[in-house]
Amino acid sequence: MPSPQRAASGRLVVLALASCGIVVSLMQTIVMPLLPEFPRLLDTTPGGAAWLVTANLIAGAVCAPVLGRLGDMYGKRRLLLVALAVMVAGSLIGAVSDAFAVVLVARALQGAAMGVVPLGISIMRDELPPERVAGGIALMSSTLGAGGAIGLPLTGVVAEHFSWHWLFGGAAVTGLLGMAAIWRIVPESPVRSGGRFDLVGALGLSAALVCLLLAITQGNGWGWGSIPVVALFAAAAILFAGWGWYELRLAPPGRGEATRQPLVDLRVSARRQVLLTNIASVLVGFAMFTSFMVSAQIFQAPAETGYGYGMSLTLSGVALLPGGLMMIAFSPVTAHLSRSRGPRITFLIGAAVLMVANLARAVTPPQLGVVIAATTVTSIGAALAYGAIPAMIMRAVPVSETAAANSLNALARSLGTSTCSAVVAAVTTGSVMHIAGVEFPTNAAYAVVFGIGGAAALFAIVIGVFIPRDRDVAGGDRRRDDLPLSETDNDQVRITP
Repeated sequence: MPSPQRAASGRLVVLALASCGIVVSLMQTIVMPLLPEFPRLLDTTPGGAAWLVTANLIAGAVCAPVLGRLGDMYGKRRLLLVALAVMVAGSLIGAVSDAFAVVLVARALQGAAMGVVPLGISIMRDELPPERVAGGIALMSSTLGAGGAIGLPLTGVVAEHFSWHWLFGGAAVTGLLGMAAIWRIVPESPVRSGGRFDLVGALGLSAALVCLLLAITQGNGWGWGSIPVVALFAAAAILFAGWGWYELRLAPPGRGEATRQPLVDLRVSARRQVLLTNIASVLVGFAMFTSFMVSAQIFQAPAETGYGYGMSLTLSGVALLPGGLMMIAFSPVTAHLSRSRGPRITFLIGAAVLMVANLARAVTPPQLGVVIAATTVTSIGAALAYGAIPAMIMRAVPVSETAAANSLNALARSLGTSTCSAVVAAVTTGSVMHIAGVEFPTNAAYAVVFGIGGAAALFAIVIGVFIPRDRDVAGGDRRRDDLPLSETDNDQVRITP
């Protein structure tokens, strides 16, 4: 049994890391309420304003695997503080500038925060008592969706009543508070993989991700069949193939201090449990984000559309708030299910809830109570699925690679949400109505979006069925290191004093 002091310390570690997770999720939504206004505020075009989201997304996708590998090599807490410091620097820059180019750089720097959640999850595995790991992971994972839902009402108030600079200033303050909490409460993990950093692999993966995400995020505006988009997809395919060939030539992590470590150990990533979990994560990210994107649009659309409610930014955020609160409230349920039935079963239940919620919204009339209830149910499904995913990953990777593996999984979920954004944009702009000279998506377009989201969740269930079952006895006590490790794991772990 853990001592009261250790239990209290574990709770503080979880709270400190989870609060940083909320800060990270805020970075993804902080500019969303003001996207229609940024062309005027920053003297740019609507397409230019959209880059404030794209730059953050691409920077986060690039930083996550790099920070994860560096965290495994040199210390997860250290790199977590570095990620928060870069995010704070970007927030401060955005808070004091009115130049579009400078604010764009600020948003890219804020993207470094994407590495915080996988690093935090990995710290929990290393530091928490075994009985608290599942609950901590579930809470940390739920912050990815909860922070956005909770932050929308706050950013809506700021956007409507204060200068937009306060959004960046507030982000800087919350980031500094998070750094102080991590510095004071969270210990450094003693687990190190050692080795030399794979700079070539980092540059290759970064180039491939930039090409892929540019094609996904800009495809609707540039045209999916346009030469730039086709060229970007082709370049991404070539770069990913070359990067994979190069990574497989490197020695696995832990083969000596002078050995260059692969940025991502593809031998581990190709394991059935890891590979299928990452693929399912893309689909779950897609299924979750359909509700997040479309619900806010429905709440703010005018009543003349037949489905809208003409809400302000603040009110639409308040309508989304129950979903965010449910993600946090269900994190203990996720932990209990994962301990008693295994994370795979928890994931399947969450994916099933996502499927039912999306399909129900595709065929039911958009009444306000129904929309809020369905959004809340979607959040419950996301909490269950997101909370179980890291546990599934960590059962299949060595303890010396948890940060890199979780970062790759966070990237998979980000690809799901990015793809969802592109699909929603393509569907909703392809079927529109005109009201007072303004284009609005039709109700049929939204039905198609939710139908696609339901199909994505269904495919996630199918893939989840083929993920190997947990080896542990349900409900039994687990040692921290009883998670399945590779045969060479003892060679890969270095404990620092």
